[in-house]
Amino acid sequence: MIKFVFQDKPLGTGDAVYKAKKFITDKYFLMLLPDDLIIKKNCSKSMIMVHKKFKTSVMASMKVNKSDVSRWGIYNIKKKIDKNNFIINNVVEKPSIKTSPSNNAVIGRYILPKTIFSKLKSLKPGKNGEFHITDAIQALIEDDHQFIGHNFSGKYLDCGTMNGYIKSTLEISKQ
Repeated sequence: MIKFVFQDKPLGTGDAVYKAKKFITDKYFLMLLPDDLIIKKNCSKSMIMVHKKFKTSVMASMKVNKSDVSRWGIYNIKKKIDKNNFIINNVVEKPSIKTSPSNNAVIGRYILPKTIFSKLKSLKPGKNGEFHITDAIQALIEDDHQFIGHNFSGKYLDCGTMNGYIKSTLEISKQ
């Protein structure tokens, strides 16, 4: 069964997730952003495997061009687990090129703990007056909740810009 929640105003991913709070009953839940497509390999499935192995939160990750860091949540690595998985030290939403901690981007797939709702409830608006899920994630990291960055193996299609959307449509039409 699919249930929908609606934002009256576009107040960010944190606000959208908070509106779904009453539907989340498990200790962890999977969140997918619709403008980040990953094809050819099931990214969510590989993230769930990482989550089951380490019993913690997981975020899909890939390296982006340094010039594009202001489009994503960007994290730096605390510790390498293996070739594709890293413990995240901190995460910042849409940093400038100068202040970016790295070029490791969080790509629209998250396995989040239900405890994120307590952080979202007390969250103050961030960049552009929005409530960002990355700010709540950072608050959990500061409380010693572990997050793993997972470098997925599927093909990423960025539908977050008009040019990316057109390229993605052409790529999918070839399938």
